[in-house]
Amino acid sequence: MVTPTPTPEKPGEGESRLKNPGGTRGGAMEFFIGLAMLIAGIYLFMDNVVVMGNLSSLWGFSSFGLTLIPIFAGVAILFFNGKNILGWVLTCGGLLIIVLGVLARLTIFYKPQSLFHTIIMLVLDGGGVGLIARGLRAH
Repeated sequence: MVTPTPTPEKPGEGESRLKNPGGTRGGAMEFFIGLAMLIAGIYLFMDNVVVMGNLSSLWGFSSFGLTLIPIFAGVAILFFNGKNILGWVLTCGGLLIIVLGVLARLTIFYKPQSLFHTIIMLVLDGGGVGLIARGLRAH
């Protein structure tokens, strides 16, 4: 005895996930075009951002070396006993201090650009977000 295969009750239920982004009957092509536009706009924005680091000083001397002392001590303790909590605290804390110190000393500014370049960037970003939202909406 052969049992019939069940047919989908909802429209689009049997279609592939690629054709139904977000679980709706939206347009996959609109979604991917919007995603490409958004990525291009974000690239153009980030291409015009300049990031520079400032040197830190403590009483007129470079203080970066001081941030290496906890890591040095923590790694030495961990090589002696890998289960020592103080070693892990010193190592992780030292790494955190270095990462936060680098981020705190960054100077970020936006390069001057033409109005045309700015409009292209904004159209790509706004159009990309709109197409992504339209692709996820049921048609």
